[in-house]
Amino acid sequence: MTALTLERLRREGQAFSEEISREGYLAHAGHQPTADLQPIYDRHSAILGEGALDFTLDLFRSSAAASEERRSARYLLEWQIETQAARDVVTLDEREVAWESAAVIDVAGTRRIPYQRASIEIANTRHRAERLAIDDARALTAEADHAPLRLERVQREKGYIEELEIATTYIETFEAVTGISLPGLGAQCADFIATTQAMWDDTLPYFLRRTLHITPGEATRADALALFRGKEFDAAFPAGDLEPSIRRNAAELGIDPFAGGRITFDLAEREGKDSRAFCAPVRVPEEVYLVLRPHGGVTDYTTLLHELGHALHFAYADPHYPFEYRWLGDNSVTEGYAMLFDHLMQDRRWLLRYTGLGKNNMGEFVRLAAFEELHFLRRYCAKLLYELDVYGGRTTWEALPDLYVETLSTATGFRYRSADAFIDLDPRFYSSRYLRAWQLQSILAHSLVSRFDEDWFRNPAAGPWIVENLLAEGQRETATELALRASGAELSFDPLVRAIERGLTA
Repeated sequence: MTALTLERLRREGQAFSEEISREGYLAHAGHQPTADLQPIYDRHSAILGEGALDFTLDLFRSSAAASEERRSARYLLEWQIETQAARDVVTLDEREVAWESAAVIDVAGTRRIPYQRASIEIANTRHRAERLAIDDARALTAEADHAPLRLERVQREKGYIEELEIATTYIETFEAVTGISLPGLGAQCADFIATTQAMWDDTLPYFLRRTLHITPGEATRADALALFRGKEFDAAFPAGDLEPSIRRNAAELGIDPFAGGRITFDLAEREGKDSRAFCAPVRVPEEVYLVLRPHGGVTDYTTLLHELGHALHFAYADPHYPFEYRWLGDNSVTEGYAMLFDHLMQDRRWLLRYTGLGKNNMGEFVRLAAFEELHFLRRYCAKLLYELDVYGGRTTWEALPDLYVETLSTATGFRYRSADAFIDLDPRFYSSRYLRAWQLQSILAHSLVSRFDEDWFRNPAAGPWIVENLLAEGQRETATELALRASGAELSFDPLVRAIERGLTA
């Protein structure tokens, strides 16, 4: 057997990542009913065993602090830990993909809906009684079949990582290999929820009454899906204009949205396709898939912009960078680029230029967008606080569903279901990446405005600058480093609060 070296780890790690990503794309995009993951792990067992983890840990511990070698080793170590933990639960992942692809819910004996389409149907249903009936059926199916799979996965992954004894606890292990202070971010989240409470209390009743004709005491998470679907604005966001509008914007910005054929748009409706859009970097930067299952209207425009940010990031990464800088690193960065683009849906100039939204409806739309931003920030702050309890072991597994309902419902004003306590949980504190990405995008947007004016999104000089100075760097830098390089600013929620306040008073 060939001795394990850094170059071999990089070469075979990339080959493994490409195979896993392709299999995930084919399954989640509905091209095949299941994901056959175990054989891929078996083929690459030489770089996914105890020896590979020890080798990577030695690289990390022997490198000098703040050196490029430490940066590289940190990313490789995090990948090793996550991948080996995933290998331990791969059969559960295969079962979940197969189950989700085939599962059907029975809506009060009146009709049957594919489980993966439930959120789409809920968001598009105008009649509240029908919306709640669909969600009742979804929750019953989720609690019986989906939640047990996710709970077992969370428990096994947590146990596996703690048994590695890289640090004392799961949370400390995450912090050791990412450099992200979870207690620090958690404190920021608690402060954000407290700081925006009065703003939330003032605005929630208005939007519930105006659109759904209900009060905060009645509102459920299913109602939130319908509210933020924004169906009243559908005429301004026709399906036929979706891809052409985004392509025109990219062309005016000076960026090829297809990256010379490296990006494929997969936007068709397809049975078995996940309702949640995603970007699949199958080979970075050579082969990237942008996958969206249409919901309709505003949602599709926002989602396509978000996934385009991901796709451009991967497709324009420097091909000469090593595996860990193109594939790995702080995912707050790629999420930050995705949010940089999706936040264009809050920009009046962008909306007037690239959508059918006229000046008469602009104020109401921008206010709803600001309210949605506030909602999602409060939701993800609450998610992180809940996940700190999940992985911190302060609460028993049996008590976590009630804690989930209390934490998320209190923060958002929409009543959550205990059935979703382990389904609505991103592994390995991915919520922290989203929250840091929100902070990062506000800094990047400010930097672009400073360089290229308020309408940077159509400045043909801005696109090449974005490619050369941001996207080409892959994820070599952390979000903190990128924020400092872009504008000298620290990551913070403060700019987001100010932007939301401006939007709500538009």
